Amino acid sequence: MKASIRWEDGAILTTDQRALPHEHRPLRLSTVDEVIEAVQSLAVRGAPAIGLVGALGVALSAHAHQHGGAGDGVDEPAVRADAERLAKARPTAVNLAWAVHRVLGHLPQGPRAVLDAALEMISEDVAVNRAMVARAAELVESLTPDRPLRILTHCNTGRFATGAVGTALGTIVELAARGRVLEVLADETRPLLQGSRLTAWELGEAGVPYRLCVDAAAAAAMAQGLVDCVLVGADRIAANGDTANKIGTYGLAVAAARHGIPFVVVAPEATRDPDLADGGGIVIEERPAAEVTSLAGRATAPADAGVYNPAFDVTPAELITAVVTEREVFRPGAAGAEPGDEAPARELATFSRVLYERGWMPGTSGNLSVRTPRVPGSARDRALITASGLDKGGLTERDMVPIDAGTGAPLAPGPLRASAEAAIHAAVYRATGAGAVIHVHSPYATAAAVLAGVPEQGPAEQGRAEQGRAGHGPAEQHRAEHGPAELVLERYELLKGLGLDDPSRTALPVFANDPDVTRIAARVHDHLADRPGAAPALLITDHGVTVWGRDLAQARNRLECVEAICRLHLLVGPTPPAPRTAVPHPTGATS
Repeated sequence: MKASIRWEDGAILTTDQRALPHEHRPLRLSTVDEVIEAVQSLAVRGAPAIGLVGALGVALSAHAHQHGGAGDGVDEPAVRADAERLAKARPTAVNLAWAVHRVLGHLPQGPRAVLDAALEMISEDVAVNRAMVARAAELVESLTPDRPLRILTHCNTGRFATGAVGTALGTIVELAARGRVLEVLADETRPLLQGSRLTAWELGEAGVPYRLCVDAAAAAAMAQGLVDCVLVGADRIAANGDTANKIGTYGLAVAAARHGIPFVVVAPEATRDPDLADGGGIVIEERPAAEVTSLAGRATAPADAGVYNPAFDVTPAELITAVVTEREVFRPGAAGAEPGDEAPARELATFSRVLYERGWMPGTSGNLSVRTPRVPGSARDRALITASGLDKGGLTERDMVPIDAGTGAPLAPGPLRASAEAAIHAAVYRATGAGAVIHVHSPYATAAAVLAGVPEQGPAEQGRAEQGRAGHGPAEQHRAEHGPAELVLERYELLKGLGLDDPSRTALPVFANDPDVTRIAARVHDHLADRPGAAPALLITDHGVTVWGRDLAQARNRLECVEAICRLHLLVGPTPPAPRTAVPHPTGATS
């Protein structure tokens, strides 16, 4: 693909983006002042593009300030002064200052070295865009339904905004080439209409179906189910993941979060600013009032109207599903989180509230976990678990901790911590291949565990357990060398709900409680690994019930069955009475 920015005969050659879509007008820039004017007037726009033009602007200055012949040196102070003017031409996009200072480092080697460095950046940008577009397309396919997609985009992030290919718009074109795009909704992007002037033109050239979307209608489109994914670019990304982009992006992110729609940022690594802690430090450029009070040279507002015309806004990290660069996919909103975590996190929060309201997860007790889809290119087996120490009735999707599904270890440092019982969840995942685990303190299952099990230590507790076993039926004398005690359940119709091969009888293991949860986890794993097809539930003395299934819905259904069976067990004893034999009625009927 031909680069959108070139060096020809001692000047920069690109396309005047102000003239599109009506005219494809070449733009030739031969001085630093012309470069600055082109950047500020948006003849050249798009964070990567203004960075590349800025780098070539330094080359223009270096050639203009040579002493005598090509080998006579350069007026370095003059070039450095021009470089500072170029870097400040637009303050929000980090790419401009980054590119200018990168090529400026070659100034001691002469003008040719500066130019070569700038040209190398153009070639590099083309390769970067191709890499990030391929990565972003794979991510979008993993986050969205397996059908042609409805995609919403904002501003313009195509080939004229970069060296070639594009970022978010390049991803859309790539998805279209894979047959995955039904329609694109392209925001007009007021007040300068980069969406309707540029994005629509590029989509038309690429043969991608699209409709223009009034900026204010984007949220309504999401509410009506017209959007499967939002794809945008970025001009600066702070260290915490807060992202500056064209004004209107923040509102799209809020609406996408409200409707559970993936919101993906596609931008090069050069857009990240590791020295900026968060979005509060991003300088937001304010544009001239005339851009709002007039259209095509005609006044559209009172002459004395005040104007608020920021060119950009900042989207908080927690609203961003993922940021895709040429190097990686990362989720900035939560430590260790990955793209695709949003839906399971919301499901965990919903199930937690339901179980809390039933009284099965009182206060901060209990925990739920679910395995998450693997991110493309990642070999990690991950799960999300509800955070420890938080009121289970008030959890949100942001209150989940990513853990290694094989060990239970947290995957990243952060303000939230996983319960020590994550090790038990991991033991179940390893031994059974389950997709979700629920641990609660439902009253009847917990009472059955108290009566059937044997505490780890203490004669008083052991006596209580022996008394409970005598009154409530079969359970082996618990000794560590003989494995867990058992709660034998038979002839309950509800056993069918556990998916057992033989639904007439099962024995739930009752593990001794232990302050060292890793010891319980090891016993759980060994027990389950030796008993494929065992009941998908276990009890821990004085500590509730753990149930699992292919997903949270199945695990919850099984939990309800276990709780109901334990209630019956405690009411009628270990074995329900045998069914009565029908007695003939004197008239021949049965009673």
